[in-house]
Amino acid sequence: MNPKTITLCGLAAVKARWETNPDSFRRLFFDEAMGRKVPEMSKALAAAKKIYRCVEAEELQRVAGSVHHGSIVAIVMAPRVEAPKRTDAEQWAEAKENVIVLDRVGNPHNLGAIARTAAFYGVKHIIIPDTPGAARPNDAAYRVAEGGLEHIQIWTPRDLGALVRDMARLGFEIVGAATRAGPDALKDLRADAPIALVMGNEEKGISRELERICTRLVTLKGSAHVESLNVSVAAAILMDRLFGR
Repeated sequence: MNPKTITLCGLAAVKARWETNPDSFRRLFFDEAMGRKVPEMSKALAAAKKIYRCVEAEELQRVAGSVHHGSIVAIVMAPRVEAPKRTDAEQWAEAKENVIVLDRVGNPHNLGAIARTAAFYGVKHIIIPDTPGAARPNDAAYRVAEGGLEHIQIWTPRDLGALVRDMARLGFEIVGAATRAGPDALKDLRADAPIALVMGNEEKGISRELERICTRLVTLKGSAHVESLNVSVAAAILMDRLFGR
């Protein structure tokens, strides 16, 4: 079940929500210096009879539940996380909208970092499984996303494998990041095909089920001085190669 509210910290995250959905604000807290940067928010919240306050750093830390509050904290309504229908996938395919699929990525900081990069490259959809252990868009994810999650719809299908199979039938290139694949798998991508980039769990990688559905697998090659990259870093590199063209 989705939480009713989430806590946004930092000016980038708070401003991004304000610009996309100001009605979702319930309370706003900031220190004196930050208050001079957000007078329009205070004025609008006052008109709407909603709480806004200039407080000390200790109070900001208490409200945020973290020392990483960035001098401003907003309590806002949580967005709906919905299960996509086949018609949604059909619309993505028709519009050639690229998609990120996160197969049990468990760290919300990684989800936030991936969302930030995805928003930078104009990706509108991130799909996560409706399973225990899969990171959800919580306070930590929003803090790391720096406003990126405001531009992305998070979807949680009841059957992730079935959705990805449908996407493959609809013409998506299903590109999986794997530890045992060729580094040149992206050379002959169809220019007119939408892409679903599949990133796996931080420790276990992509499930065998999704790996079999992928139309191609790619491995990032490095120096071998370290075993692998953080999933959010690997996702950023692959998004640049796939969507930065």
